[in-house]
Amino acid sequence: MKGADGDPRELLGLADGLLRRGDPATAGLWPRASALLALRALETGLLRLWERRAIELQGCSMRTQLICLRSYLEDARLAARVGHAWSALSRACHHHTYELAPTSGELHAWFTVVSELIERVERP
Repeated sequence: MKGADGDPRELLGLADGLLRRGDPATAGLWPRASALLALRALETGLLRLWERRAIELQGCSMRTQLICLRSYLEDARLAARVGHAWSALSRACHHHTYELAPTSGELHAWFTVVSELIERVERP
């Protein structure tokens, strides 16, 4: 990710709005769109963390950034949950022929982790 496009809270709010407004006519589409918005919120939140700490990790792979997150977030458990959420959201964004879209419960759990990350990053 090269730049922050939008406010992570706003992106997560849009993702949550899609989740709450799931329509049977768009079954299978809204979960992936919602996951994509939440993934973008997570990545934008990480970018803001690196910018606030003046650390040049934006050019590194997301896996590298997630490994470094454990040291800079000062909360190893949250960092591990963020890593899991990123992996799950990333996988949910891609259509796999014989795989169901994520459930609203799964998405909600991942959104909660993204929200916790954003809160932590925005703390002074």
